[in-house]
Formats: sequence, C-alpha cells, structure tokens
Amino acid sequence: MDILLKPIVTEKMTAQGDKFNRYGFFVAKNANKLQIKKAVEELYGVTVDSVNTLRYGGKVKTRYTKSGVMTGKTTATKKAIVTLAEGNAIDFYSNI
Repeated sequence: MDILLKPIVTEKMTAQGDKFNRYGFFVAKNANKLQIKKAVEELYGVTVDSVNTLRYGGKVKTRYTKSGVMTGKTTATKKAIVTLAEGNAIDFYSNI
C-alpha cells in the first residue's frame, strides 16, 4: 500500500513550510497517523514531531451540455500536515 500519494505544493503550504516547518501531503484514505509518520521519515530521512490529518468528501458537480444536465462527483481525499523537528527540512524541488 502506498501511503504518500503526492506532496501539496501551493503558496499556502510553502509559506507554512518556511515559517512553521510544516509540509502537506495527499495520503491514502485508510492511512493512520503512525503509518504517515513512518512513511515520511523513511522517504525523506527527517524526524517528524506531529501529524495532523484532514478528510475531504467529494463535491457534487453539475454541468450543462447539449444532451442535458450531467451530474458527477469528485473523489474524496485525505490530507496530512506533517510538522518536522527543529533543524529538519524537505526540499521538493531538489530532483527537478
């Protein structure tokens, strides 16, 4: 099972990374905080202080087409905000 799906690279998360040493990830829906902590420590070689998780339900979306109204739903996601120990950092842009 893949715990970490992808990092969240937005202006808001970059500011939190610089100021509070926090980084965000999209994670598997059934992953718990201990699994997320272990995955981040193994993948990036850092020490994790705390993990906060957020669950988002899918949104209902409608669009108007020639054939009528189409209704769909986006997928539900789970995010993890990881706070690292003092002196640790993650650089998402190092391997570009």
